[in-house]
Amino acid sequence: QVEVVESGGGPVQPGGSRRLSCAVSGVSGINFRFGDMAWYRRAPGKQREKVAGVTRSGITNYADSVKGRFIISRDNGKNTVYLEMNNMDVEDTAVYYCNYKRMVVDAWGQGTQVTVSS
Repeated sequence: QVEVVESGGGPVQPGGSRRLSCAVSGVSGINFRFGDMAWYRRAPGKQREKVAGVTRSGITNYADSVKGRFIISRDNGKNTVYLEMNNMDVEDTAVYYCNYKRMVVDAWGQGTQVTVSS
């Protein structure tokens, strides 16, 4: 059974940085390597939105709202993906979710809360 676990959430001040991690278990290294990974978020009162993604080829994509501030990366040796968040704004306050997608598998984590506040 595939399990996705996010970590690294917490409070951060405006202009600050935070790094989220997402560990995927229950899949082989090859299946992780050939899977697409993404971070989504849901802010209070808003719909879930895709923040960043990284394909199995290493191609990254970002929402316009985070371009130039957030960086997604993956470590295939650890079955882990990261989201480096910089120059954070109160608008980045949300629950952040990690998604692993590979063929028929579409797995989500429980989410980790990030709160940007002074």
